[in-house]
Amino acid sequence: MSEQLKQLRDQIDAIDDELLQLVSKRAGLAQQIGKIKKSGIVYRPEREAQILARIQKQNPGPISNAHIKRLFTEIMSLCRALEKPMSVAYLGPNGTFSEDAALKRFGNAITTVTCDSIDDVFRSVESDTANYGVVPVENSTEGAVGRTMDLLLQTPLTICGEIQLPVHQFLMAQQIDLSQINKIYSHPQSLAQCHHWLKTNLPHISHSAFINTASNADAARQASADKQAAAVASKRAAELFGLSICAENIEDDPRNTTRFLVIGKQIVDVSGKDKTSLILSTNNHSGAIYKLLEPLAQHGVSMSRLESRPSRTGLWQYVFFIDIEGHQQDENVAAALTELREKSAFLKILGSYPAT
Repeated sequence: MSEQLKQLRDQIDAIDDELLQLVSKRAGLAQQIGKIKKSGIVYRPEREAQILARIQKQNPGPISNAHIKRLFTEIMSLCRALEKPMSVAYLGPNGTFSEDAALKRFGNAITTVTCDSIDDVFRSVESDTANYGVVPVENSTEGAVGRTMDLLLQTPLTICGEIQLPVHQFLMAQQIDLSQINKIYSHPQSLAQCHHWLKTNLPHISHSAFINTASNADAARQASADKQAAAVASKRAAELFGLSICAENIEDDPRNTTRFLVIGKQIVDVSGKDKTSLILSTNNHSGAIYKLLEPLAQHGVSMSRLESRPSRTGLWQYVFFIDIEGHQQDENVAAALTELREKSAFLKILGSYPAT
C-alpha cells in the first residue's frame, strides 16, 4: 500500500470517528427532547422539511442533493425513534409502491403496519393502530385514485404531508423466456401505466389473461407460484419473492410519478413552503364554479389542482378537491378561506402541509 493511499484512508477513518460522535450527540439531543415532550407528537413535518431544505441548500457536493436528503431522512428517522417509536400504515404487503413511499418519507426506523386495502389504512390511523398512514391519491399517467378521495371526504383525519414517488415498473417471472408466459398479474393502475409496452412486447397474451390484484406485491406473490405467469411490480417485490427481472422500466411514460398523502391526527405548522388541500361544493347554477373560486384570485392564492368527484348525496351532484399554494395560517390564504366558507355550500379543509 502506498503511503499516500494510507494517509487518505487514515483521514477517512478519522472523519468516520468524528461522524459517529456527532450522530450520537444528535441522537442524545433527540432523547432529551423526547423527555421534555414526554408523550407529545414526535413527527413534525414542517420542522423536518425545513431541515432538509437547509441541508440541501448548504450542500457543497460532490454528493447529490437527492442522496443527501436520503441520508438525513434516515438520521432523522433514527433520532425520532429514540424519542418515541412510531408506526406507519400503508397498502401492503411488503414490496408495494406504498411501502416505498412510506420509507422515503419516514426512513427505516419505523414500525410498519401493512393493510389489505386503502380503507384499512384509514381505519388503522383512526383507531390508533398506527400513528400515520400513507395512501396514493393520484398518478401522473392514470389520474386520481378515487377511493382515497372518497375516504378523505368522510374521515376526521387530516393530511400531514405529501410524497412524490417516481414509479418504475418491472416485468418479473420465475424464468425470463417471455414466450412461455401466458398470464400477467398486477394492480389495475400498473397494468394501465404499462398498457402499450405489454401489448407491443407480449402480443400473444389475451386481454382476459391480464389479471387484476389488490397490490403489486400480491401480483409478485402469485407469479412466484406459477411458472407460466409474470407480474408487473416493483424491483423490491421481485427481490422479496425471488423472481427474475424480465424487463425493467416498462412504464409507457418515463416520467411516471405517483403522489401519496400522509394522513394523521395532527395540525401541521407553517414550514415556509406549504400546500393546503380542500373539499368544496356549490349549488348548481350558472357561473357557480367561477364565483366559488373567485376569492382565490382576489387574494393572490394560486390553485395547483382541481378535481371533481360525485358527492354521493344526490344524482349528478359533485364535490371539488382543490390544492392551493400556501398554509391556512398565511394571511392571504386565511382571508380566501373565510370567503370560500361563506360562498360554498360545503367546505372541508383537509390540511396544510409542506409542499414537495
